Amino acid sequence: MIRTHTCGQLTIKDIGKEVKLAGWVSKIRDHGNILFIDLRDRYGITQIVIDDSDEIQNIGVKPESVISIEGTVVQRPDSTINSKLLTGEIEVKLEKINILNDSHQPLPFEIEDAGSVNENVRLKYRYLDLRRNEIKENIIFRSKFIQSIREFLGKENFLEIETPMLTKSTPEGARDFLVPSRLESGKFYALPQSPQLFKQILMISGFDKYFQVARCFRDEDLRADRQPEFTQIDMEMSFVEQNDIINISEAVVKYAIEKTLDINIETPFPKIKYSEAMEKYGTDKPDISFGFILQNITDYLKKSGLDFIDKIIEKNGIIKAIKIEDGDKISLKDIDNINQFIKEKGGNGIGWIRFKDNDYQSPIKKFLKQDIIENIKTNLNIKSGALILFLGGNPEWVNEILGFIRIQISDKLKIKNPDNKFYFLWIVDFPLFEFSKEENKIVSRHHPFTSPEHESFKNHDNPLNITAQAYDLVLNGTEIGGGSIRIHKKSMQEKIFEILGIKKEDYQEKFGFLLDALSFGAPPHGGIAFGLDRLIMLLKKQDSIREIIAFPKTQKGTCLLSGAPDYVESKQLKDLKIKIDLPEK
Repeated sequence: MIRTHTCGQLTIKDIGKEVKLAGWVSKIRDHGNILFIDLRDRYGITQIVIDDSDEIQNIGVKPESVISIEGTVVQRPDSTINSKLLTGEIEVKLEKINILNDSHQPLPFEIEDAGSVNENVRLKYRYLDLRRNEIKENIIFRSKFIQSIREFLGKENFLEIETPMLTKSTPEGARDFLVPSRLESGKFYALPQSPQLFKQILMISGFDKYFQVARCFRDEDLRADRQPEFTQIDMEMSFVEQNDIINISEAVVKYAIEKTLDINIETPFPKIKYSEAMEKYGTDKPDISFGFILQNITDYLKKSGLDFIDKIIEKNGIIKAIKIEDGDKISLKDIDNINQFIKEKGGNGIGWIRFKDNDYQSPIKKFLKQDIIENIKTNLNIKSGALILFLGGNPEWVNEILGFIRIQISDKLKIKNPDNKFYFLWIVDFPLFEFSKEENKIVSRHHPFTSPEHESFKNHDNPLNITAQAYDLVLNGTEIGGGSIRIHKKSMQEKIFEILGIKKEDYQEKFGFLLDALSFGAPPHGGIAFGLDRLIMLLKKQDSIREIIAFPKTQKGTCLLSGAPDYVESKQLKDLKIKIDLPEK
């Protein structure tokens, strides 16, 4: 046996025991006639003490070398007790040491200082970075969180079922990662963007409660909260309605967070409609931890006599404002930066009024009538020191731009989440479709398997007015989950494909197996998928999901540790009957 205990296990109850420990040399402190080694494994640190001068001369260990030791547990002197360590009241007096593997020197970075090291260096030497306590704790937390999800769903009679990793390409959303088939020359598998179709097939098969910790893949541009491969907590249920899924989702999130973070999560989570979210916050994933609600001031500016405002209103545009109580903290330079941003987005600039005592400042002060100012002060409950920023134009554009400015201002004033809590919010009643300017056609807001809200579908005169039975879960301004009630009738699914402009031969080729399955007694069903990486990132208060994934890719989609993606041998390409056509360098 190489070890009898871990490096985070020994306490004063073990004093006098003969023990064996193994791990990495974290620190070496040489005090001349006595030597201390901090021995580290994933469980903690134990201090090893060597007070034999001959033994000290022969030690010869280097930081990050792997060693095993034998010794006796002794109590530390009171003056050297380390209350920050679980093992801080004891140390092990060395009797025997064995160097299992030396560490090469110098290290590319010091483990304890790795947080300040260039991220690319950390990712190249990820095995060293993972020894760092913060990253290690993130990975351990992630594992425990997944275990708690499995525990809860198991008690609720969910079955964990794996769906295929090699499947059919259905390029309706993000780009697929394609895998060439050697046995079927010229044909390709696709790595799944989600298990969507297979989990619906499971419902049709009679497995009424399914879940999976699912690996998913999307070949898309990356950012701080995206990776080409990611993990979903994927769930699907039969014989349910929207509120059933929302309730079980809240319960599993509450259970997992309370078990792993030991904090109380209040349910039910608040719920608002998509239209309300856009009107109040300018986004469908609002951060509700702070104010700055978008307020419509169009009526207060009617007949203002200002030509540019009158023209906006005449064209059915709107004027909306954000009220900032501590307006003095927003400088003219800040306003200039906002103006520049708006001009980049096709606008003319931001309007502003700064209130001070019974007076106010504004670049259009000489054009503003007193009754307009009084209307604004009364209806927006303006107090001295407040600043309002206002913008006019097409309602959709105004909401989007002010929603972004709202976040910019909150970052500037550092007012997000003042009580350091988790603010969950459901967004419901999404549009079923939206118009894509890039593709110049109607597309699905979520995906084409989402069931419409029946009344809006029956009474619609325009597909863009149809409401979906869809729901997103937002945490502190980040979407962490989304789902819907699915279409369970073949005739309805075909109607949705037709509205999307997909020809019958095309949807039969891509989704014929699903349509066939729907015609053999498909139950009403629905589900949700949680983005595990994003959720863990937020729960651990990290700025990037790369901090909570063991082996992440860079923003260019590369693995600096292994060198992937990389070229392959010509024989492999020949077996797959693939030729590479690259431009000459």
